[in-house]
Amino acid sequence: MRTPICDLFGIEFPIFAFSHCRDVVAAVTNAGGFGVLGALGYSPEELEQELTWIDEHVGGKPYGVDIVIPAKYVGRDQGDLSAMDLRKHIPQENLDFVDRLLDEHGVPPLPESIEKTDGMVGWSASGGRAHVEIAMKHPIKLLVNALGPPPADIVEIAHSKGIKVGALVGRPDQALKQKERGVDVIIAAGNEAGGHTGEISTMVLVPQVVDAVHPTPVLAAGGIGSGRQMHAGMSLGAQGVWSGSIWLTVKEADEFEAVTEKLLAARSDHTVRSRSLTGKPVRQLKTEWTEAWADPANPDPLPMPLQILSTATAWQRIYRHAQSGEPGSGALMGSPVGQIVGMMNSVRSAKDVIHDMVSEFLDVQERMSNMLGDE
Repeated sequence: MRTPICDLFGIEFPIFAFSHCRDVVAAVTNAGGFGVLGALGYSPEELEQELTWIDEHVGGKPYGVDIVIPAKYVGRDQGDLSAMDLRKHIPQENLDFVDRLLDEHGVPPLPESIEKTDGMVGWSASGGRAHVEIAMKHPIKLLVNALGPPPADIVEIAHSKGIKVGALVGRPDQALKQKERGVDVIIAAGNEAGGHTGEISTMVLVPQVVDAVHPTPVLAAGGIGSGRQMHAGMSLGAQGVWSGSIWLTVKEADEFEAVTEKLLAARSDHTVRSRSLTGKPVRQLKTEWTEAWADPANPDPLPMPLQILSTATAWQRIYRHAQSGEPGSGALMGSPVGQIVGMMNSVRSAKDVIHDMVSEFLDVQERMSNMLGDE
């Protein structure tokens, strides 16, 4: 099962796991895969703590960090507007709608003692660069950027430190731009994937990207959480797989209990691509939150980062209310997740997920060989 990308990073299995949870990242890396910590949502100080913890728990094994430096967002061409300046672009009807939606679901206001967040950590060029600065102080082996090509100077700095650079794409032309920028690993993320996705399915996207950027290594992403799916992605020309959703329900994950229960019960058609979370299309669980934003009678979601800024306090209220355990308190709660959610029906350890993927991959390999017959 070893492929060139295994040798490139010194890993046993070509399984890359994206997670916002440090315990998952460390567990995957220690099991022979490659854990990647999502920095989004952490302040620079918090990211420093998370990466220091990972360093102490992986024994020098390789891992990476995923950042977000969007290529396009409101205020990008003005040098990153402050939250105060950005608020001026938020229509009052959107704010009123959010308050009304939360009131309808019995979500109380935040106590005055709790500081309100603006939700902007990491969602800008300056925020992403702050994460890069912290990440490069640690022995990471891969720096991944989402929502556009990483800035040229960041690619140059990473390479000077021996750090490979990866990037997610949803179209072949995006992959070519990434290669031109000097990106070392292209992650072809199909429409089935959780989080920000494009329009093209994994089965169609991966071979197109592989052909477009050859010999640059490609990881297949989107709808991959088992050995069969891993085998399919690599049969399309990928050197390995990039997985995310499957790690949301492992024992090491730190999801809210209410969210975990929803994930375990969900079918694959219980996800939806919605702009209601960030302002860009995100595949996530279908909830009363996504349904309300899809109603033509209600305001449309705002472009990034205005949607994030206008709903950040609402999400603080929603999660706090869900912790109360009151009946119906988790109705608005959801999570970015891919269509693989329909196969996430039990809680397993990260090590067991890796073992099961590898075992099933080898079973498929043997079955295919037997079916085709010995040459």
